[in-house]
Amino acid sequence: MAEIRPLPEFPAAIRRGIRYVLTDIDDTLTTHGRLTAAAYAALERLESAGLRVIPITGRPAGWCDLIARFWPVDAIVGENGALFMRYDRTAKVMQRRFFLSDAERRAAREKLATLAETILRAVPGTALASDQQYRECDLAIDFCEDVPPLPREAVDRIVALFEAAGATAKVSSIHVNGWFGDWDKLSMTRVLFKESYGVDLDRARDQIVFAGDSPNDAPMFGFFPYSVGVANVRPFLDRIATPPAFVATGEGGAGFVELADALLAAR
Repeated sequence: MAEIRPLPEFPAAIRRGIRYVLTDIDDTLTTHGRLTAAAYAALERLESAGLRVIPITGRPAGWCDLIARFWPVDAIVGENGALFMRYDRTAKVMQRRFFLSDAERRAAREKLATLAETILRAVPGTALASDQQYRECDLAIDFCEDVPPLPREAVDRIVALFEAAGATAKVSSIHVNGWFGDWDKLSMTRVLFKESYGVDLDRARDQIVFAGDSPNDAPMFGFFPYSVGVANVRPFLDRIATPPAFVATGEGGAGFVELADALLAAR
């Protein structure tokens, strides 16, 4: 495994050139399930400094609509890459871009509903995620957010059931998300940058930092050379093929605030 360097070793010259801040939400921006004032203020400070802040999350489309409208962010990628949303505050128009067509989403939801019944029967203690009703494209199985934490073996069993049905499965810090399709966080980030910013993601990697905390962030950690894990990424490192380049001292939102401070100090 590659060496993970402490965040203070992130070179100032590189931090100074960062233009985009991509970040997971759960347990990266949030701390113990809550968005702290300090973490929200960090988003505002980054935006005020001219950086484009873009959450890249497993959370549902319904939440993404609210976040795109009300948070100090430029856009948001949701449901682990199934969609992005971007709100034009001047024109008061929401851009919504889905990986699948309307018909494909309807067909996938029917298959996922059947699969949900199978998983809930097979793995005692699981539940549908409380935000499932706001989802358009995936199925989220709760293993520790609103249910007593399940052992790692149960999480692995959920993943296996998704995969046996032909679905993609990704583990976050709170849910196992599954879907029928070949997207992930990185693939929809590519679409967002091309369609909204006219930017080739491969050519812009040195201008981007990504912050995350769990295995579903693995595509982002692997692609972006300047990726940062908040401290609570450490228990998941054996499940992440390419770990983040740097790690913060603080967990959750406190770690994100460290990153924001480091970026702003370099400007």
